[in-house]
Amino acid sequence: MVVATSPHTDNPLLRGDGFPPFDQIQVSHVEPAVRQLLQELTQELEALEQSFTPTWEGLVEPLERLSDRLDWTWGIVSHLTGVKNSPELRQAYEAVQPQVVEFYTRLGQSRPLYEGFKALAASPEFHSYPPARKRIVEAAIRNAEHSGVGLTGAAKERFNAIQLELAELSTQFSNNLLDATKAFRLKLTQPDEVAGLPPSLLALAAQTARQDGIETATPETGPWHITLDFPSFGPFMQHSQRRDLREQLYRAYISRASRGEWDNQPILERILALRVEEAQLLGFNTYAELSLASKMADSVASVEKLLEELRQVSYSAAARELEELKAFAAAQGAPEANDLQHWDIPYWAERQREALFDFKDEELRPYFPLPQVLEGLFGLVKRLFGVTVVPADGQVPVWHPDVRFFAILDENNVTIAHFYLDPYSRPGEKRGGAWMDDCLGRAKYRLQGEWRTRLPVAYLICNQTPPVDGKPSLMTFSEVETLFHEFGHGLHHLLTRVDEAGAAGINNVEWDAVELPSQFMENWCYHRPTLFGMARHYETGEPLPEHYYEKLVAARTYRAGSALLRQLHFSLLDLELHHRYRPGEGETPQQVRDRVAQTTTILPPLPEDAFLCSFSHIFAGGYAAGYYSYLWAEVLSADAFAAFEDVGLDNEQAIAEMGRRYRETVLALGGSQAPMEIFKAFRGREPSTEALLRHRGLVSKN
Repeated sequence: MVVATSPHTDNPLLRGDGFPPFDQIQVSHVEPAVRQLLQELTQELEALEQSFTPTWEGLVEPLERLSDRLDWTWGIVSHLTGVKNSPELRQAYEAVQPQVVEFYTRLGQSRPLYEGFKALAASPEFHSYPPARKRIVEAAIRNAEHSGVGLTGAAKERFNAIQLELAELSTQFSNNLLDATKAFRLKLTQPDEVAGLPPSLLALAAQTARQDGIETATPETGPWHITLDFPSFGPFMQHSQRRDLREQLYRAYISRASRGEWDNQPILERILALRVEEAQLLGFNTYAELSLASKMADSVASVEKLLEELRQVSYSAAARELEELKAFAAAQGAPEANDLQHWDIPYWAERQREALFDFKDEELRPYFPLPQVLEGLFGLVKRLFGVTVVPADGQVPVWHPDVRFFAILDENNVTIAHFYLDPYSRPGEKRGGAWMDDCLGRAKYRLQGEWRTRLPVAYLICNQTPPVDGKPSLMTFSEVETLFHEFGHGLHHLLTRVDEAGAAGINNVEWDAVELPSQFMENWCYHRPTLFGMARHYETGEPLPEHYYEKLVAARTYRAGSALLRQLHFSLLDLELHHRYRPGEGETPQQVRDRVAQTTTILPPLPEDAFLCSFSHIFAGGYAAGYYSYLWAEVLSADAFAAFEDVGLDNEQAIAEMGRRYRETVLALGGSQAPMEIFKAFRGREPSTEALLRHRGLVSKN
């Protein structure tokens, strides 16, 4: 909801609405803004509790206005901690985070508002509500119950203390991982130490050395600094001919944030213990049961049934792939062929892929400069969904000079949404990975007696290879897929047609369905017209040679069993930790991981592998007892893409018609209906796993 501009305009974080004024926000604004806002909102909440009426206009709308003001301010602060981290910002964030958590807890536990929502749900008018309003009211009741509204006395006090401690631990976990990642350097000075490394990595490593203070570093002569940030770590593991250095880097990577001042081990153990306690206070046996109570999957058993079905297919395939890799390495005369270790797999897999498909990842980089990839991506969404993406740089402030700003126009050239794009890796201040976040949500509101619509705005964040030595950002194909993935999330948020803020875009979408639009978009990276629409050499303008496309498609399912088994390992480990693990009783989290690994890895983790200390998805993100969502949603997304395959991927008219149907259901309806109902409205039936296994090359196409 949009509210009138706050009178406290001297502090930009108190404006409460509109595009964030990133050019004016200082760290010094954070604490006073949040403290003052919480004081004002607490007074508003108390007044609302005493004077609301149990109607949409009398309860839901004023509550949304109240929540929206805090979401706007705290959303900006949280966003900046992810993309512009600094010791000063951390200190300010951590100083006020407990009060923010306390307010959200207080809001969620408001007994008067809870009773108001229940009265609204029982009222005659509720039955005439559209689906979006019904789901918002039902979600409010469920969320209040999961927030401890039914607790009293000591149980309530304990629950609230748990919420506070979990928020602090999550932030600490994330900061430890960021610090441990950026602190490491593998410093190389001799030519033999960089044998096999591609020019793009040498340029990045020399640039890192210059940033570290060695002004004379060049790609040709070094020195070269390799980091644990993925654009550096990943290519090094794939290409370095020095097995000893690969081992050194790998061991550093798997032990991140597992010792010394950045040790996440006690933090993750404490998080798991608190989650069990939280779930049991709310009447659930395990945290996984609490988590799934608001998801698409109806039970832990349902999830495990799907995961086991996929595990049986992928395990045998992954075992076969490892034997094939050993045979390949032996044929190349590798002394380690019969005893391949974790640091050998990426290197030999890349050599095998090059031999099988006769191309190197690095050969493709010059054909994927970021500006052209964006051109191809935007061309695709115009063909599929009838919307046009146009640059709008300079129209709003940004948090870093590399950040781009875009507008989305509908068929009548009317602006319907905006998004920011922050594409490049900045290990010193920006957390790793890629994500989409909500900047502003779509909402219809009354202002001075008139109805208006607030347009949605998204943050799209990637960590791809930055421009180096005057060249544009030349992307790996994997980075292209990541960009398409995040843009899919963005489209879900930006192309919504729901006017109720609580169900617009990604709001109120069950967590295990939210990856559908993102994974759906990845499929188009292999669509011939889409690929050739963006793949041109950045210097010559020559299109990607045909043989590369054929090899890319053929290589798509390379080591598919291993890739799927890796996802299953993470998913099953997450579920096991949140459903069967009991803190202080029997196994440690590491022993749980080792046990799960017996049936979900072919090469067991090393004894010192502290993967859990960097598993930020479940300890510092929203995926606790929900990592399975990637595979659950991939079943949906693969089946959704199969609808386009069914009408013919070469039939532009049929694809456009199917694209409009997808836009009008999956993208437009957001959280206004249950995801299974939306999927069936698009596909005409419930989803099947057949398309997922076929796309991954694990079943035949016939």
